[in-house]
Amino acid sequence: MEKQQTISGFSKLSKRHKIKWIVQNFFKDPEVVAKELTSYWLRNEEQQKVLDGFSENTISNFYLPYGVAPNFVINGKPYVIPMVTEESSVVAAVSKAAKYWMKRGGFQAEIIGTTKIGQVHFSWQGDVQKLQQIFDELKAELRLEASPITKNMEGRGGGILDIELLDFTTIEADYYQLKVSFETCDSMGANFINSVLESFGKTLTQFLAKHPIFTEKEKEVTIIMAILSNYTPDCVVRAQVECPIEDLGTFDGMDAHTFAQKFRKAIRIAHIDPYRATTHNKGIFNGIDAVILATCNDFRAIEAGGHTYAAKDGQYKSLSHCSIDNGIFKFWLEVPLAVGTVGGLTKLHPVAKRSLELLGNPDAKTLMQIIAVTGLAQNFAALRSLVTVGIQKGHMKMHLLNILNHLEASEKQVKEAVVYFKDKVVSFSAVRDFLSIEQT
Repeated sequence: MEKQQTISGFSKLSKRHKIKWIVQNFFKDPEVVAKELTSYWLRNEEQQKVLDGFSENTISNFYLPYGVAPNFVINGKPYVIPMVTEESSVVAAVSKAAKYWMKRGGFQAEIIGTTKIGQVHFSWQGDVQKLQQIFDELKAELRLEASPITKNMEGRGGGILDIELLDFTTIEADYYQLKVSFETCDSMGANFINSVLESFGKTLTQFLAKHPIFTEKEKEVTIIMAILSNYTPDCVVRAQVECPIEDLGTFDGMDAHTFAQKFRKAIRIAHIDPYRATTHNKGIFNGIDAVILATCNDFRAIEAGGHTYAAKDGQYKSLSHCSIDNGIFKFWLEVPLAVGTVGGLTKLHPVAKRSLELLGNPDAKTLMQIIAVTGLAQNFAALRSLVTVGIQKGHMKMHLLNILNHLEASEKQVKEAVVYFKDKVVSFSAVRDFLSIEQT
């Protein structure tokens, strides 16, 4: 039968018919693949209806491990933090760091700001001084026309904070922007912000068209787009640990003072060298993203905003910092985190709902602190390994089971391999050689 690799009306097919078309045209063993794909949703079809509403053309579910990291103490309160990640060393490393700092006063976290930004980008060939002259009048009109959208948010203590007119005509002809600041309380606020901005675009068009100060040509405006920004430099959280150097203890034979100096130097290198900073910050996001995913927040937005923040001074740098003053070791992180605990998928996704319950149903500010602390813990664990025994010793130990599964080791071989590699370097070739010896 000839393969049909294009199709019309695919989205209108039932899930079963979608799977049937996919497996018949793209897989060598369609019956096996169809059974495999359906197995991930047939057990709970009611729940699947909820999950299907999150995306388009769903044919199955993609599973990732859901783990927890215990022993976190944040601002004096204990937490068990849910984490969704496929990188095996992340949860173990974070848990180890949490237990380490629990004995040294725990983590401290504070909110620096919660302001989010949206923009209305428009082209206009008028006299900007006229627009600036009547801008207060325009702002009042913008707020009035958007009031049906902002009413509920204002009732929760949020809403529109400020509206600015930015002139970019020296860079791009006829380009202006309304830059709008928002407070969205416990919601991430994307839909709210975008709705307000689209209302602003319509109001701006109508305002210019009817205002007597403008000529006929000046009454014409083109709204290019109205959209929130995922760069939120005023929605920032700080997480921190500190203790006397002597309380750091020893690390694989390395004394506390040597460790502290090497650790501080490693952070400094990540501020100097963008190549190192990229990998350094990736490690931070290993922790951050895992909690973002577990709570069904937007990890793509968080990543984009965080990496932009890392380059805010004109060069991409470490998001974390370290100092040693008067015998005190201090390690901290500042990162923008626009997250929500209401709205979106946070309460719709059944496991995300349990994640928030596990965390004590935090408000958005508390969740920001928890997430930032997890990123800091991951960064500490990675740097601790890097400046002492190296990253591969612990990293490859965690990958041992993955390698064994890949090589289709038996249950008996897995148990024997775990014992054998307890004091040896793990590598794919070493594990393969070990299994070969076992089989002979």
